[in-house]
Amino acid sequence: MRKFCNSFRLAIRLSGLIFALAFTQSAATAKSPDASWNLIWADEFNGTALDQDKWNYEDDCWGGGNEERQCYTLKTENVEIANGLLTIRAIKEKTRGFANTRAARDGEVSLAPGTKRYARVRRPFSSGRIVSRGKGDWTYGRFEARMKLPTGQGLWPAFWMLPSDYAYGGWAASGEIDIMEAINLGMTCETCEGGREDRVYGTLHYGGRWPDNEYSGANVPVPAPVDGFHTYTVEWSAGRMDWYVDGVHYSTKTQDQWHTDNVKGTPGSDAPFDRPFHLIFNLAVGGNWPEGENDVGFFATDFPKEMVVDWVRVYQCAADPETGKACQKK
Repeated sequence: MRKFCNSFRLAIRLSGLIFALAFTQSAATAKSPDASWNLIWADEFNGTALDQDKWNYEDDCWGGGNEERQCYTLKTENVEIANGLLTIRAIKEKTRGFANTRAARDGEVSLAPGTKRYARVRRPFSSGRIVSRGKGDWTYGRFEARMKLPTGQGLWPAFWMLPSDYAYGGWAASGEIDIMEAINLGMTCETCEGGREDRVYGTLHYGGRWPDNEYSGANVPVPAPVDGFHTYTVEWSAGRMDWYVDGVHYSTKTQDQWHTDNVKGTPGSDAPFDRPFHLIFNLAVGGNWPEGENDVGFFATDFPKEMVVDWVRVYQCAADPETGKACQKK
């Protein structure tokens, strides 16, 4: 009996090894959009907790300067890793937290006169926001994630990038890259083809420090179902940005369409998009933009709401990792 069991166990182990090798080869193939890109960083969210070698939690009730209604917390209810997925969950619950961001509390950015560094406030929702700053920072590359977005008035899911060193000054003089933003998905939309909000946005912010900031971008309808899994991508190379949904290109911006006031008018300047940026995932509730569009305001029903991320991957241009220009589409 023992001999049979050992043989059976060996067979199971061998079949498991064959499956694992096949799965690894399949995953490796899936991770390469084409031979021109080298995978350099990824999170497949296969563990049971957020990988803090790759991510930091944000914990504040600041509201992003947009009058958002959530506090970002450290709770696993708001940021959960399970079944190979990252779930960022917005919950309707009164939540108390810091009025200022961690960077402001740590003295990395200046506070408005009269602002208390550790002031606390209360918001009607909790949610999650994670950032790769200091653990994943890049200049140029292909950045993409496979995600499932929530529907509802006042919801604002985002996959985006901020500068890691603010070399050209405070927001937005040092830039912002929005790979994917959406608001109020599924709500009434008179300008949308099906009469319901189905658009995602790819946007750049630049120019001067607020309120002298500027922005430009484009939007595109998400293929049905709007709340299904889709892949959102930006290819960032020296002097150019390209946005895609499910591999379909929908927008291009070039360096003659952006600037920073610090080097405005400098011929050939790529600033502010020539410095390291880091990744951010978050799910906001409310705010000036979503509350001013579609059915207006925010709906506090049907919570919790979830933004689900299957994976996120970062690539460098194989032929030209320094500028990425060799991978620019013609």
